[in-house]
Amino acid sequence: MDKLIVTRWRGKVCTAVLTEGKISRIMLEPETEASLLNNIYIGKVQKIVGNINAAFIDIGKGWTGYYSLEENKSHIYVSAPGKKLKAGDEIVVQVSREGVKTKAPVLTGKLSFTGRYLVLTAGKTGIGFSSKINHSGYKPKTRKLLEEALGTSKEFLGVIVRTNGPEASKERLLQELETLKAQYEKLLADASCRTCYSCLYQSPPAYVSAIRDAYGNSLQELVTDVDIYHEQLERYLRQRPQEGDYRLTFYEDKLLPLEKLYSLDSVMEKALGKNVWLKSGGYLVIEPTEAMVVIDVNTGKYSGNKKLQDTIFKINMEAAGEIARQLQLRNLSGIIIIDFIDMEREEDREQLLRYLREIVSKDPVKTTVVDMTRLNLVELTRKKVRKPLYEQVLE
Repeated sequence: MDKLIVTRWRGKVCTAVLTEGKISRIMLEPETEASLLNNIYIGKVQKIVGNINAAFIDIGKGWTGYYSLEENKSHIYVSAPGKKLKAGDEIVVQVSREGVKTKAPVLTGKLSFTGRYLVLTAGKTGIGFSSKINHSGYKPKTRKLLEEALGTSKEFLGVIVRTNGPEASKERLLQELETLKAQYEKLLADASCRTCYSCLYQSPPAYVSAIRDAYGNSLQELVTDVDIYHEQLERYLRQRPQEGDYRLTFYEDKLLPLEKLYSLDSVMEKALGKNVWLKSGGYLVIEPTEAMVVIDVNTGKYSGNKKLQDTIFKINMEAAGEIARQLQLRNLSGIIIIDFIDMEREEDREQLLRYLREIVSKDPVKTTVVDMTRLNLVELTRKKVRKPLYEQVLE
């Protein structure tokens, strides 16, 4: 079972997930200002750029976001509504992707409100399901249930059933849907009487969203050594007892704080390093670039007695498991190219790809194994959501 650790690290809020005794994910946020991701603002159109069919929208505090006109056909106007968006218009937008390096945050007019089991979507209609839901008879009956519950609002609202959806009873799904609809309606009412650049919705801190987004009963223990984080976690759990039976502990050993107990300095140093050693003696070289992430697999110090092709296969399989872990730990995303050690046997290549697809399917962030190229390079894509860990550290 996973454990959630919440502490301070070098002036930042550090949220770490411990899986099978090892830290599998780390999220850092400034203490003074939380992430923009999923926040909803009243923004002002700064300019329209016709050749890329996009607008740049000011959301305040020096932030300007990219807004695709191709993906956003209609807009929730706060002032000066019109058929065509123009500079000076005020519209409601949500941050769908954080700014990365030189790229601006990505904004959308298709608002989403996330619960544990459902996501309510405004501007995107229909009933969708997480790709990880494979229950044969679940989708048709749940689609019918949610369509009936939406009623006439299904003309402008939609629902996505999250991976946790099948765990919930019919009554709980409907209850959460009503809560999300009420949240959406309140936001629209607030937008009509708030000034430009107002934040209409503030996304919860990473340590709260980690509880909400945990799959099944995988997360059971929460530990923090900071009073204010303990209070917020306690309040969240008290307000949502139906989400699970979590054990919340306030850690009080001043001589050995959590960051020392879990060796966060060492974990961070390794997570930001270029080389990752494998138990077999092989190693990975991980190099993020502007365009993609390149990962090279090497035999290193491996000194097994098996035949060469068996040796290569063993190292590649171990490397695949560690790569899946490193993608989550470092929050690497976009296009990822893996240069595994060349394998002669077709069955070895097929087994490696099957294994890689299986382990990345457990990643909370959508990750897809595309294929192996003619040069034996494996292509992956991982959805860009939060900034990579190295940027979170430098932020």
